[in-house]
Amino acid sequence: MSFTGLALGCGNFGGIGSSPEFFGQGIAEATAFAIMDRAWSAGLRWFDTADAYGGGRSETFIGCWRADRQPDGLVLTTKVFHSTRGEAGDTGLAPDRIRRQLEGSLERLGVDRIDLYLAHEPDPETPLADTVATFEQLRAEGLIGAWGLSNYDATGICEALAGGQPALLQNSFSLLDRADERDVLPLCAERGIAYVPYGPLSGGWLTGKYRRGEAFPAGSRMTQRPGPYERLVDDGVYDGLERLAELADERDVEMTTLAFAWVLSHPGVSGAVCGPGRPEHLEPVLVAPSLDLSYDDHQLIGGLFP
Repeated sequence: MSFTGLALGCGNFGGIGSSPEFFGQGIAEATAFAIMDRAWSAGLRWFDTADAYGGGRSETFIGCWRADRQPDGLVLTTKVFHSTRGEAGDTGLAPDRIRRQLEGSLERLGVDRIDLYLAHEPDPETPLADTVATFEQLRAEGLIGAWGLSNYDATGICEALAGGQPALLQNSFSLLDRADERDVLPLCAERGIAYVPYGPLSGGWLTGKYRRGEAFPAGSRMTQRPGPYERLVDDGVYDGLERLAELADERDVEMTTLAFAWVLSHPGVSGAVCGPGRPEHLEPVLVAPSLDLSYDDHQLIGGLFP
């Protein structure tokens, strides 16, 4: 199976990512259904989640939506590492834990096979060879179609490659987060690993919602879980955002569209995960694949930020 194009990110269904303090919050089920309906009607056939998103609620919402809508051809990605119960010791990629967590995912999603199963992050307590061997065995048993990695660096990818072939890598990548350009993207291209990042809008920073000298909007990522993005509160970043807005206006598109299109047009990128908070947030993303950026456009936009 080839994993390319746009995937609907369901990380905020029933919570905010895997953070236990937000389990039961985030996007409510009715809104999640509306988002999935809009994504499906727009042609998105790939939904991305994780067992611990919302403490299992994200998978449950998707499973209920599947049961009600009976979509034909839906591709599902889920991930394993974090606790679905918020227990500090209930984490990791030990073989027996992977099997236990997979059983829960299959039940919540209402399927007998996961199309793509990802290690959500490295587990320093478990040899990666043991994790990869477990993934390969699950694939042989038909319980997963393929496996991959999320939040792994080049060293971790090479270690995984010693035991099998990951189908996909899902790391953070955007105009404001380009560390993978140095060695990860070239490695994925060389070894035939699809690179489909999350966070192409950097927690909303590339949508234009955060403005110099203004308070962060209520309910935004910067008021809920700002830690990963605090480094962006910088005049150089605001300068780049203002210029990005001008370039978007020149093309008669939203900043969201231009930032997303830059990621999709990047050499070595196979697709991207979009995580809308409401159905209408999908609209500028859906335009991005058709926005034609030349090499010069890509270089100009990529040079906006320090």
